[in-house]
Parts: sequence; C-alpha cells; structure tokens
Amino acid sequence: MVALLQRCVFRAFLQHLDAGSAQTPLLGASAALVRAHRSAWQQRSSSGVAGQRERTLIVVKPDGVQRRLVGQVIQRFERRGFKMVGLKMLQVSEDLLSHHYCQLRTKPFYPELLDYMTSGPVVVMVWEGHNVIQSSRTMVGHTNPAEAPAGTVRGDFSVHVSRNVVHASDSPEGALREIQLWFRRPELLSWDCCDHASTYED
Repeated sequence: MVALLQRCVFRAFLQHLDAGSAQTPLLGASAALVRAHRSAWQQRSSSGVAGQRERTLIVVKPDGVQRRLVGQVIQRFERRGFKMVGLKMLQVSEDLLSHHYCQLRTKPFYPELLDYMTSGPVVVMVWEGHNVIQSSRTMVGHTNPAEAPAGTVRGDFSVHVSRNVVHASDSPEGALREIQLWFRRPELLSWDCCDHASTYED
C-alpha cells in the first residue's frame, strides 16, 4: 500500500506540473496528494491483495437454514480469513432460480430442485479474498456429500446430494454472473478488515 501511494503521489504531482496550474506550489502539491491518496485507495479497492481481488457467492440452502447451520458456515469463512461484503435472507422466487440454474432447466430433476429451493428461506452471501472462489469450493466439498471429505461443509453436515446445505460459485465468470443476479450494487460493501495485515502479505 505504501509503495502504491508513493507511485500515485509522484504521478499526480507530475500531472499537476504539466497542467501549469495557477495554484500556489503548496496548494497544488496538497491537491496532488489528495488525488494520489484517492487513486491509491481506488486501485487497492478494485484490485485487492497482490493485484488480485475475488468475490464469490455462497448460498445456504433451505435445509441448511432449517438446521440452523448459517452461523457454522459464516464462522468457517471468517476463520479462513475471508471478508463478507454482502448478506441477506430471502424466500427465493422460481424466476430467480430459473436464471441461477439456467444450465439445469432441461434436467429431469429440475422440478424437484425448484421445489427444494423454494421450500424455505435461503441465506445468500458474497465473500471476498485472495483465491476465494477456489478456496470456497474446497471448503464446501464435493457436490455429493458421500464424496466430500470430513472437514468440509458437506462432509460434516450433509448425507444426500439433494440436501447438500450450500451452493458455491464454481468459476470467476460464474461468480460474477451469480452475484449480479442475487445482489444489487448498493447491497455490496467495500471495506477494510482491521486484521488485513495479519491475513495477507501486501
């Protein structure tokens, strides 16, 4: 972050000189510093740790909510070091699910999937962090709980593929599509964890 701020200060100061500003040098330098700090903050917010920031969608399905496992899921992601940037509980509509599961519409089990996902409320979350998409898939475990290792969410809390507790985005493209489907932009927050330096190497 310090190196990034230094580069932004120098670049903003050069731009100020090139612009031939009529401000006094002191005021001009102060304005350049403010612009540089804003630029550094925006770059950090948009690119994340080591030039990379990922977000993924996690859904605690109706069986997970009914069994009061929401806290367990959140705790695992927090302990891993990921940051929650979006959270809501809702009774999901069939229309939203038809978009979310668009690749499964022709499958014979699709009607049962709709019945299951609309049988009760779900809790939807967006988590942010370094390689969070791949890491969350590992944490959640195989789609079939019988093949999910102990220690994963499905390996610990599920026994049947039709009641596998959670959904996790499977790719950067999928995560982007699903987050845009489930959340409006104002519902997602950009903020800094106080333990950032203890979790990541800048």
